Amino acid sequence: MKALGPGFLFAAVSVGVSHVVQSTRAGAGYGFSLLWVIVLALLLKYPLFEFGQRYAAATGNSLLEGYRRQGKWSLVLYLILTVGTMFTVLAAVTAVTAGLAIQMTGLTLPLAAWSAIIIAACVLLLVIGRYPLLDKVIKVVMGLLVISTVAATIVVLPKLKGASLWGPVRLIDVAFIVGLVGWMPTGMDVSVWQSFWTLARKKETGCTPTLKASLFDFNLGYIGTGVLALMFCTLGTAVMFDKGITFQSSAAAFAGQVIDLYTSTLGPWSRPIIAISAFTTIFSTVLTVVDGFPRGLQLVARRFRTPEDPVDVLERSGNSWDYWLWMGIMAVGAMLIIGFYLKSLKGLVDLATTLSFITGPFLGFLTYRAITAKYVPAECRPAAWLRGLAVLGIVFLGGFLIFFLYYRLFMVN
Repeated sequence: MKALGPGFLFAAVSVGVSHVVQSTRAGAGYGFSLLWVIVLALLLKYPLFEFGQRYAAATGNSLLEGYRRQGKWSLVLYLILTVGTMFTVLAAVTAVTAGLAIQMTGLTLPLAAWSAIIIAACVLLLVIGRYPLLDKVIKVVMGLLVISTVAATIVVLPKLKGASLWGPVRLIDVAFIVGLVGWMPTGMDVSVWQSFWTLARKKETGCTPTLKASLFDFNLGYIGTGVLALMFCTLGTAVMFDKGITFQSSAAAFAGQVIDLYTSTLGPWSRPIIAISAFTTIFSTVLTVVDGFPRGLQLVARRFRTPEDPVDVLERSGNSWDYWLWMGIMAVGAMLIIGFYLKSLKGLVDLATTLSFITGPFLGFLTYRAITAKYVPAECRPAAWLRGLAVLGIVFLGGFLIFFLYYRLFMVN
């Protein structure tokens, strides 16, 4: 029980835009035709996320120390990839949350104003509560969403008809598929954050869990995210596919359609509950993103100077000027992007997910090298089948990236 926590945070950051937006769009636009893409991404990316929690449990260090041991080039690569994606990631999840806030409260403030309020609220929560509050809030939020989604899925299952479950997938759809894979279940940056949360949970409880207990926590969260992804795809298929309904571009209208997925099946009485549940779920994603990126950038800058001291990670991480500086820079950049993409939420989401997809094979490669290094205790290294699956995942992500770049450069007019 004391090990439980990081896996729930993984679920919280995963069950956000990738599920509520991308999985639902997959079902709404293609029926079950892209279900195999969701399952394949979940399967092949599993070991690369698991290695983050495994590394922290096995070594007592964050995954960034594993990167540092490979050479400073790996830290430079991580820094470039992180800075290249963090603004669009925060902008996308914040914009979706802002749309849900409008639906939940009825206050039609400008999207940029709602976005600023949401980011400020996240910063305040992190100032007040740090990891313990984050951990407790996430567990309640995830419980609400799971109950709502399971109930809605059960209700719509009888509505599924075999003839209308499958839609055509064309070459032009590769752009959406790339975005779907990029955040299914989430961006590869989270493997590093997973190691931070594992160490923070250890500090909070004063207990060093066994590797088995720590991985049980991760597997519980990962399997949960996978099941929910399939449920959101099912909801999109049952309620929207082949019915002439398409998602709107504006954040508020889009959020209203997501809430309607539930209320059209559970009944109008459920709308306030669903609105609150959906908002808090995506808000929890914003909260973890606001904390995760600055923490990673803060620590990677220190790794250029010195090896990692576990006390430094637990005591000083997220509690010094450089953490707040990175957070401020990220918030300003995200707000500028939200202003630029104000009229097209789908365009913003597609940009963020595509950039995360591009970084995936590189971060996966660094993570694989870290967990298979000789200094990791032999009994804690992944089994041969898990290493093989990880290599297959890296090859899949890398090969798909090459194909996508070729498509964009030479096949699109």
